[in-house]
Amino acid sequence: MQTPRDMLAELWTDLGGDRTALDRVVLTGDEPALPSSFRTGAAAQVSIAAAGLAATEIWRARSGQAQSVSVDMRHAVVECRSERYLRCDGHPPPPAWDAIAGVYKTGDGRFVRLHTNFPHHRDAVCQVLSCAAERDAVQAALMQWKGAAFETAVYAAGGVVALMRSHDEWMALPQSQAIAELPLVEITKIGDAAPKPWPAGDRPLAGLRVLDLSRVIAGPVAGRTLAAHGAEVMLVSSPKLPAIPWLTIDTGRGKRSCFADLDTDEGRDALRGLLADADIFSQGYRPHSLAKRGFAPDDAARASPGIIYVSLCAYGRSGHWAQRRGFDSLVQCATGFNHAEGQAAGVADSQELAPKELPAQMLDHATGYLMAFGAMMAKLRQAREGGSWHVQVSLARTGKWLWDMGRLENGLNAPDIGGDAVASFVEDMPSGFGVLSAIRHAAVLGGTPAYWARPAMPLGAHPPVWGSAI
Repeated sequence: MQTPRDMLAELWTDLGGDRTALDRVVLTGDEPALPSSFRTGAAAQVSIAAAGLAATEIWRARSGQAQSVSVDMRHAVVECRSERYLRCDGHPPPPAWDAIAGVYKTGDGRFVRLHTNFPHHRDAVCQVLSCAAERDAVQAALMQWKGAAFETAVYAAGGVVALMRSHDEWMALPQSQAIAELPLVEITKIGDAAPKPWPAGDRPLAGLRVLDLSRVIAGPVAGRTLAAHGAEVMLVSSPKLPAIPWLTIDTGRGKRSCFADLDTDEGRDALRGLLADADIFSQGYRPHSLAKRGFAPDDAARASPGIIYVSLCAYGRSGHWAQRRGFDSLVQCATGFNHAEGQAAGVADSQELAPKELPAQMLDHATGYLMAFGAMMAKLRQAREGGSWHVQVSLARTGKWLWDMGRLENGLNAPDIGGDAVASFVEDMPSGFGVLSAIRHAAVLGGTPAYWARPAMPLGAHPPVWGSAI
């Protein structure tokens, strides 16, 4: 198996990074970092280190000064579960899942996972099943369905579920082949533009403006990471869109937050105004969703030449599943992680195997850091060569990366991390919700330390204007 350092070197050079920069990286800690047969510690450490190293290279381009970056594996996996450790005025997070979310058995003996944290997704499940939003009613109704047919029907109704597949079943699907043909982080030129000079500032991303149009974990983690290195990040949401409050707090550190309803002329005009002066446009909408509203990558490149446009999706940009909605837990289930982790735990065997989740939303978190990494590497290219650039990542492609790292034979025997073991990674800070005790960023830069200069605030707390003093 590759070491984390070897994985970082491959990731770094694949995107054109200067190999000599790797000499300034210090990686500490040992696997397994969490109880899992998968290399969650390596995925956390490498993705965070890649983003941190990109920040140091931007600083070197801006100032001529090189600096070290160090990432401890234990700190990295803790940050990849930051939502679990967050405390607000001393209080822990509320239950993470809707009442009917989770795993159920179907009439053909298969397992399906429901993601119903957003009301419209819950309604889609109940519509297909013609039942009340109660666990017993959902389970009873599912006994009349075959798992694959239910998965297809719910997606057609606008919901999000996943049939638990073995890895072999996943690999037999055309979608897995479509994903295998994609780079882990894809960067393509989408327009001509002159190189943008670096703005003045005393941090790697100081003076750079980032639009963050994302929810839940992966996209918001990318924006939080860019903010940690000094970017001015504007989280753009809509008063009509549901959100998960605890995740909004955790990933909102360092950001302003405004509303812009993209289904209205006023909202689209507000976003165009922000886009005109943005450096990075990061979004987690389904493929082609923003295009219908006039904000496709090519649209953004015309409106703001030199833009770095970052796209996140669940199952990759090509293939029959490209339009499918998805979340980390569902991608884990559909692509074989839950089945394989259950096998490793000895829960059962064959189709009677109960799904077992990874010990972190690792596809989400690692993808978020890879988004930030790709955005910064594309920005370095823009500063050297000019052009507008498109960065593309997906949860399923990150999943392939994690799978290809190999397995840890006794990984599930590792102790979990909690209590006093987390205390050294926690910092207290004010916010618009109360005093937060939250996980610091795990990439430690030798010259320009990462930190969040702005407190997390409620959605829509700021006007859709850059540089607002509010």
